[in-house]
Amino acid sequence: MIIITTQKATEEQIKQMLEDFESYIKVVIDIENKILGGGGERHFDAEQLLIEQGSKQSNLWGGGIDWETKEIDYNSMINLRPNQNNPSRDILDANIRNIFVDILKQILL
Repeated sequence: MIIITTQKATEEQIKQMLEDFESYIKVVIDIENKILGGGGERHFDAEQLLIEQGSKQSNLWGGGIDWETKEIDYNSMINLRPNQNNPSRDILDANIRNIFVDILKQILL
């Protein structure tokens, strides 16, 4: 289940985000508006929900967190953006990565 939030996630919300992969949560973060979409099978689905709620695609970045180890990754197909100087599935810009991880930690950890 995909949960969209700007607030610290509750235990119940985290449980719902973990439904698809048991110990891994896919996340899409609007780095401008500090909104997190967590859960679901594909980053694209959370990305679309955020766009429907007014987020700009250029502000949305994907990754995830291994819930058991708390290891964060910055890998998603939605990150492939040659027009934004990101020709990789990984978030290459250190500033964007830092904002991404700060928001993720604020909301999920």
